[in-house]
Amino acid sequence: MMDVNCAAAGTGKRSRIRWVILGMLFFLTTVNFADRAALSIAGPALSKDLKLDPVGMGYIFSAFAWAYVVGQLPGGWLLDRFGSKKVYAGSLFLWSFFTLLQGYVEIFSGFAAVIALFSLRFLVGLSESPSLPANSRIVASWFPTRERGTAAAIFNSAQYFATVLFAPIMGWIVYRFGWQHVFVVMGSIGIALVFVLLKVIHSPREHPRVNQAELAYIAQGGALVHMDEAGKGSKKCAGGSTWWCIKKLLGNRMLLGVYIGQYCITTLTYFFLTWFPIYLVQSRGMSILKVGFVAMLPALCGFLGGILGGVFSDFLLKRGHTLTVARKTPIVLGMLLSTSMIACNYIDIVWVVVGIMALAFFGKGLGALGWAVVADTSPKEIVGLSGGLFNTFGNTAGITTPILIGYIIRETGSFNGALVFVGANALGAILSYLLIVGTIKRMELDQPQAETAGQTQTS
Repeated sequence: MMDVNCAAAGTGKRSRIRWVILGMLFFLTTVNFADRAALSIAGPALSKDLKLDPVGMGYIFSAFAWAYVVGQLPGGWLLDRFGSKKVYAGSLFLWSFFTLLQGYVEIFSGFAAVIALFSLRFLVGLSESPSLPANSRIVASWFPTRERGTAAAIFNSAQYFATVLFAPIMGWIVYRFGWQHVFVVMGSIGIALVFVLLKVIHSPREHPRVNQAELAYIAQGGALVHMDEAGKGSKKCAGGSTWWCIKKLLGNRMLLGVYIGQYCITTLTYFFLTWFPIYLVQSRGMSILKVGFVAMLPALCGFLGGILGGVFSDFLLKRGHTLTVARKTPIVLGMLLSTSMIACNYIDIVWVVVGIMALAFFGKGLGALGWAVVADTSPKEIVGLSGGLFNTFGNTAGITTPILIGYIIRETGSFNGALVFVGANALGAILSYLLIVGTIKRMELDQPQAETAGQTQTS
């Protein structure tokens, strides 16, 4: 195990292992979001076979998020207690296994098949719950502050790249072999990736290929290189409890504004992950095979927006702007662009609709800097717990969005109200960052009074 010697920062050529780690996080997150989106690609054929109406599909879509939200705080605690690598590997294996099993729900009949599908989607969500907080912890431990916006944007942009890479493949699999095979293929890929993760992911001071110069560089720049070794960050809530830490996080206006903003931003994510392919089929008359390819354009724009948002944010930081300006500017601009999707309600030309959705998706990517903000602001002792709370707020939108859109479609007979609902949430994110968040800075976790008193008596 290496020690971080700050004097070594300027000696020798730095290794660049942190970018290898980031590349692994990017591909893991790509598979993560592809597994989430598999149901939306299979949705038209699956809903026909299982005889599900829009509200029924809304509840099936939401099953993932119910469990994902429930699992966030326990997942964050597990990460702080046992470290990122072990928890991430277990998470990846379980969500991939349950994804694979979804391909066999037809062994049941009628309502039993629906219950089986809902249950497996629930288990996928529960298993995936530590994954994005793990990404945030790993980025916080490997990347200095001045590179963290880019790093977080890169792994977060994988959610769009998942559609670019896998939507055409999954659309072709459904068309050629049937919807069941999508889940089997995606689950098998994830299980194989477990072994790659165990080989590639390490904490900074334990990586066999990192050199002293890179360790000193990232440590001096604010990377939390000792996070997993000091381990058990959740013990540092001590004197109080995990609930005491949660109360402190929720009592901080800045973080509360970030959490609320993430709920609004994630509403856009779940629209594109769940109802967007069905919107193209039912409202715009496309075939599922064509949707698999057409969906690539908005997703590619979201991917480019996601990368640009992080690069632009770090550029502003390097030019001397405050962290507050550097993080808020791309978020506000991106969410303004996302509201353009409402214009699709007044346009009949399909290629124009796809172009506007691409612009909205680009904006969503540009503004998706929440994970960078969490890494910048969370108390260093409980980065995993704060990330879990952040993701809890965000993915509550995964429960509300599919269900509300399902009711809107059933009651109105169109997607018009759904697009207004999603666009309004983009405006909500802007208001949250402008009116609630305030100055962006790292929150310090004060010791509970009981513990402080005890320490005073001891001294």
